[in-house]
Amino acid sequence: MEMKVLVVGANGQIGKLLIDKLKNDGKHTPIAMVRKQEQADAYADSGVETVMANLEDSVENLTEAVKGKDAIVFTAGSGGSTGADKTLLVDLDGAVKVMEAGEAAGVKRFVMVSALQANNRENWNEKLKSYYVAKHYADKALQDSSLNYTIVRPGGLLNDPGTGKVSVGEQLERGSVPREDVAAVIAASLEEEKTYKRAFDLVSGDSSVEDAVKSL
Repeated sequence: MEMKVLVVGANGQIGKLLIDKLKNDGKHTPIAMVRKQEQADAYADSGVETVMANLEDSVENLTEAVKGKDAIVFTAGSGGSTGADKTLLVDLDGAVKVMEAGEAAGVKRFVMVSALQANNRENWNEKLKSYYVAKHYADKALQDSSLNYTIVRPGGLLNDPGTGKVSVGEQLERGSVPREDVAAVIAASLEEEKTYKRAFDLVSGDSSVEDAVKSL
């Protein structure tokens, strides 16, 4: 079934790759959620529909942004150069507000991009502690929501071209994965029932993306 997929974080690296992939695959319609007019213009020029909203907006504003969509992909992040306060406002509170907006607007499907082993405090990356705290609690909020969620927890993100070969599982050793392969896993997860109400780690591996998500 064709879905209207709202990509939150459409100006980020994974967001851009995901929108390109969805557009090129032609199965689903990507809609880019952006904060700035010039970002909206750039997407409009490439034929992609946009909605303007900010993760620091109210839940009411965000509900308007998500209305009428079939799925939400949350791949926004405050970025490595901001302080812990911004990480809390975007990666945690922003994510939870989008979940609340999704519930209010009747959007059922929600795919979250998290971080490898965010669910296990013992395995958190010490250098990215505030990011891991934000991801841990945002993921918990999603699991406690009424949404049909999938939580993808990628390892270290690479800008290398995707290999199309990945490994997924509940608890993987620390590893890395090209952003392009993360986008491919998100796209493949949208309608794959094996990923419904599931959270999993993702690193490069030996399985095709399709086989990997079906193996969960």
